[in-house]
Order: sequence, then C-alpha cells, then structure tokens
Amino acid sequence: MDLFSEDKPIDLKKFPLAVRMRPRELSEFLGQLHILGKGKLLRRAIEADRLSSVILFGPPGVGKTSLAWCIANATKAHYVAINATTSNVEELRRVIAAAKQKEKNTGKKTILFIDEIHRFNKAQQDVLLPDIEDGNPILIGATVHNPFFSLASPLLSRSLVCELKALKDKDILGILSAALKDKERGLGNFKVKPGKQAFEFIAKTCEGDARRALNALEIGTLTTPKSKDGFVNFDLEVAAESIQKKAVVYDHDEDAHFDTASAFIKSMRGSDPDAALYWMAKMLYSGEDPRFVARRICILAAEDVGNADPLALVLANAALQISEFVGMPEARIPLAQAVIYVSCAPKSNASYLAIDKAMQDIENKKVQEVPDHLKDASVDSEALGHGKGYKYAHDFAGHYVNQKYTRSKVCYYTPTNIGYEAKIKERMEKLRKSVK
Repeated sequence: MDLFSEDKPIDLKKFPLAVRMRPRELSEFLGQLHILGKGKLLRRAIEADRLSSVILFGPPGVGKTSLAWCIANATKAHYVAINATTSNVEELRRVIAAAKQKEKNTGKKTILFIDEIHRFNKAQQDVLLPDIEDGNPILIGATVHNPFFSLASPLLSRSLVCELKALKDKDILGILSAALKDKERGLGNFKVKPGKQAFEFIAKTCEGDARRALNALEIGTLTTPKSKDGFVNFDLEVAAESIQKKAVVYDHDEDAHFDTASAFIKSMRGSDPDAALYWMAKMLYSGEDPRFVARRICILAAEDVGNADPLALVLANAALQISEFVGMPEARIPLAQAVIYVSCAPKSNASYLAIDKAMQDIENKKVQEVPDHLKDASVDSEALGHGKGYKYAHDFAGHYVNQKYTRSKVCYYTPTNIGYEAKIKERMEKLRKSVK
C-alpha cells in the first residue's frame, strides 16, 4: 500500500492506471448511489464522521478499496490496509496496538482496511471484536462473498453491511473519460483519440468492473502505435484486443439488435435449433439482457408452438424465471434448453390467429351483449332473468352440454392436425357431432 504512505513521496508511475486513478474523495467516486447518494445512510455517516465498522461486499472492481480510501480521507483518519490472504493474528494485534498508541499521541483514529476479509477464520475475526466495538480501529472489510455466509455473526452485528453493485455503463464511461483527461495520475499527457464505439464496447464488456476497464485503456494506449498525426487512435479494434474479447457488431437499440432478434425468432419458428442457438449466443456474448431473450422465447412458444405442444410455454416461462433468478453466465443453460425445445416442437399458430380474429371483431363489429343465461345471477338480478336457464356442464354426460355462449355465433379457433392440437381437434369434433 505504498500509494497511501504518509512517510515518503509517491512515484505514481510505478502503479497501474487502475490504482493511480482511485478516487481520493467522495466527490470523485462514481456509482453506488444506492448507498452513497445524497441523504443515504452511509454518506450521512461519513460526512458526520460518525462511522462505525463497515463491511463492503460486491464483485471485483466496483470500488470497495477506493471507497475505503475515500472514507479515510473524508474522516481524516489514519489509514492502514492489509490483505487477509497474507495476514495473521500477530499482524492484527500489532496494527491494533499501533492504532491505540496513535490515538493516544495524536487523537487520530485509525481505519483498518482488510481486503478479502472472508479469508480470516473465526478465531482471527474474534481478535478484532473488542477493539472495533470500542471504535478504534474502525474496521472496513471488503469481500466478494456474501458476508452473511462468510463472516461470523458477532462481527456482522458490530458492522454496517453495504452491498456494492456492478458499475453501470455510464459510470465506466465516466471513469475512462476522467483517466484520459487527468495529467497527473491518468493518461492526460498522451495524445489519444478515443472512439465512441471503443469506449462503449469496453464499458459493456468489462461487466461493471472499473479495474478491468482501466487496465484495457492503459494497455491499449501504451501499446498501440501512433498514427502520422502523433495520436493514438483508440478504436474498436484496439479496444477488443485490449480487453481480450472479440468485438461483435450488435448495437442494443438499432439495426443489428433488431436484425439479430428477428433471425433468432425466425430460426425457432423454422425449427432450426442450431441457428437459433447461434443467434442467441451472439446476443448473450454481446451483453444482451437474458430477460430480453427469455421473453422472445415465451412469445414464440405461445404464438408459433401453441397447443401443438402446450409444454413449450411452460418450459419457456420456467427459463424466464430461472434467468431472472440466477443471471449470467448460468442463465444461458436454461435458455438454451428452452430454445432447443421450442425449436424442435411441432408448430401451430392457431391460438395466435384465433385471438387476432376475435380482436378484429371487437374493433370492427358491434359488440355483443352477454346472453341473459350467462349473466351473473346475483340476488338483485334474479327478477331480470339473469342466469335463468344456464346449464351447468358438469351435470351432463361427458361434462359437456350444448348451449349458446354468444348471442351470434362466432368461430375463431381452428385447431390443426399437428402434435397435441390434433387431440384437441378430435375432441372438439366429437363434441360437436354429439349434439347433431
């Protein structure tokens, strides 16, 4: 942690860009507004200098270490950082003793930042309890694991637990832009022409990890040959090579998006599971929301498979719910199962055609009144004849009785001879013949 040393000058050049660009105060910190926005509990505690111990958990590169440093600066506390993978009880006792001595000599408290705190066993965590309860040192623990599963209950009960979430694309773009402008810590002394598509690609591909985004920007800037005008053209090709992920043409709100989704749907409708999987893989690889993919599968299962295989819609809906629950990358597996099933299933659009015909009648023709025998037969309506003459189907053989359900006959649903719908057609024909 030489970057934060108070005892000697800092040579920033020897640190990676992601370390150099760590925010020094809360005003520079981007993202995590759900805990750091105006009026939020954590921000109020920091600004009032009333912070007790905090556990920060969330995925890599979202600002856990940076936030700890910002807190130390905002509260004017002494900052000590250790990593639980290389530390031990002896070091903990030494840091705690130093914190007490520093408070005695200077009145300044110590913030003890412990990265990967989940690596400490219960005995090591217990060493911290008495002193953090007394308020010195102030513990800030960071972990990528859910602390309610990985940390001891006594430690959690003495700490404010805050979840940090993957950074949004706009936050990553802001961080990249700041790194290019900063001449002291960033790449402001380099002549770089950033391409809009290149930065958007990095923001989408880094999956909310600012460290990964800044590493890609730095390696791309330092290794790309300058053009004749002396500038580094940081284009889409450089971005893809820097972040080690192939750039796929897929704009999330323009032609490539809609064309790919169209090909995906038409491949499933055309019973080609391999093509459907290919287009889905392209969408997921490019960062498409798996829920968007799942919704397309559900719509197709109802519109194009329908009652030829009713299980298709059940499986599609299950894939939608699972994809929302587990997220990527695991969501690709139930989505693939649903895509293969609906692609291979027998097809019928009879339900889709039926509802469209019914909607057209409602829109274009006089709307029929409900027949009296089907109206609600409440007490107030008996005198009007509502419900009189209604035949309860379960009182008849085969649980079917012939009666009118509309004043004028309508016909919308024409079942096909495909899949399960053939059985539906056969049953309906038998019922109709039985009343002739």
